[in-house]
Amino acid sequence: MPRPEATTSFDAIGTRWAIDTPEPLPDAVLQAVRARIDRFDRDWSRFRDDSWVAEVARGGAGSYRLPDDAGPLLDAYDAAARCTDGAVSPLVGRALEGLGYDAAYTLRPRRDDGGALLTAPAPDWRTAARRSGGTLTLDEPALLDVGAAGKGYLVDLVSGVLADHGVGAHVVDAGGDLRVVGLGAGAAAGGPLTVALEDPRDTTRALGVLRLTDGALCGSATNRRAWGPGLHHVVDARTGAPTTDVLATWAVGGSALAADAAATALFFAEPDLVASRFGIRYVVLRADGSLRWSLGLDGKVFA
Repeated sequence: MPRPEATTSFDAIGTRWAIDTPEPLPDAVLQAVRARIDRFDRDWSRFRDDSWVAEVARGGAGSYRLPDDAGPLLDAYDAAARCTDGAVSPLVGRALEGLGYDAAYTLRPRRDDGGALLTAPAPDWRTAARRSGGTLTLDEPALLDVGAAGKGYLVDLVSGVLADHGVGAHVVDAGGDLRVVGLGAGAAAGGPLTVALEDPRDTTRALGVLRLTDGALCGSATNRRAWGPGLHHVVDARTGAPTTDVLATWAVGGSALAADAAATALFFAEPDLVASRFGIRYVVLRADGSLRWSLGLDGKVFA
């Protein structure tokens, strides 16, 4: 297949999207892509009042009919919760709100009289929530936030829309979450996509480069979606506080859902355990500056 040469860019769900294809996307295909993104946002956004997530938050404890696409996403959360001992949870929304990452983007965390952060653990996904068929039952009120894996899942869904419309080779990039399809490794196919791993301590530097021909690469870093010293989006659901042990992670996998969920789990769990659960390869930058990475990565880490 020819290497993608046309780029379609737009903003959606608070991030910049770029879709690379061999030919410019027809309007009908772009409309289908935008409609799929909007449907996902109407289900899973905690930033809009008309979403399914907002309905559940208003309803409190009880049973709710899940969105049709919920199964793979919540399966990924089940796996992430198991391998991180509950640190990764889709019930972390209230904790993020308390840190100031709320629907109004106040970015003002709750603090005590001495100025210390006020945090509280999220409900434990493994015990406070149950799924049966297409129904989710919550034993206590909760605000869902699927930011740890949802964007990767949506990248996969958009890739599926492109495939359904006959778009073969393509790259879907949603704010750095990448899904690459059909590039091939040979010269006739243009070769792999080369991606630099940005150093969160100095964004002008790269910690390494990875190559992708088919599959997904997702990363997460504490300098992204950060709004103050020690305030960022990677929150330990067991404490409600932002994590401090790891600065950035990258995961390469067969799907963006697996890579995105794994990239979050790598902040809290033994990397090889995460790799075995999600079938990914990884790079982890710890807070002390040390790097750890999988054998067999297609690329190079600058250690």
